[in-house]
Amino acid sequence: MRARGVCVCVCVCVCVCSSSSTSALRDTRVHGHTPTQREIGMSDEDSRASSSSSSSSSSSSTHQQQEKDTPGKKRDSKANMSKTSKLLSTSAKSAGPKGDNIYEWRSTILGPPGSVYEGGVFFLDIAFTPDYPFKPPKVTFRTRIYHCNINSQGVICLDILKDNWSPALTISKVLLSICSLLTDCNPADPLVGSIATQYTTNRPEHDRIAKQWTKRYAT
Repeated sequence: MRARGVCVCVCVCVCVCSSSSTSALRDTRVHGHTPTQREIGMSDEDSRASSSSSSSSSSSSTHQQQEKDTPGKKRDSKANMSKTSKLLSTSAKSAGPKGDNIYEWRSTILGPPGSVYEGGVFFLDIAFTPDYPFKPPKVTFRTRIYHCNINSQGVICLDILKDNWSPALTISKVLLSICSLLTDCNPADPLVGSIATQYTTNRPEHDRIAKQWTKRYAT
């Protein structure tokens, strides 16, 4: 009889404890409270071990850390380039991405009126680095042009594309400077010495050849 009485007491206690725990969990769900690590007795060390064991949590944490470490240059440069593309799309100077690569652009400029390049349509490649706008883009002519500051590979000798670059300069301003260079070349700082010499010593012949090249390659 005593043994049977003890068993009854134990069963009653277990049922009461189980009922109390279930009730407490229900209260937790109803009130929308999520137990903290301190409430469930998990130490900071256990928490870190638990985090590292979960691949998704670890991946998310690494991604967040990378975002903190990255200064956001790429996002800023993409935003700047997208904005510039919209501004230039309807003008005589146009520029935009070649395809899906936001860092590779193709630009078109028209020969300035009154210059020896008038009537010409010139294509340029613009290559950006992830450091843009803190580093200048690389701009090259794809259309052949007779100019003392532009060589046969299309490389342009322009100060703002080298030492005088500023993050405040936009692609629109760069293209404007190139158009200005087509109007007034700089024979004092040439890439093609022979053309610079001809420009200063025999301007009529220089202009004749420049117009001839424009008609042949840019129209």
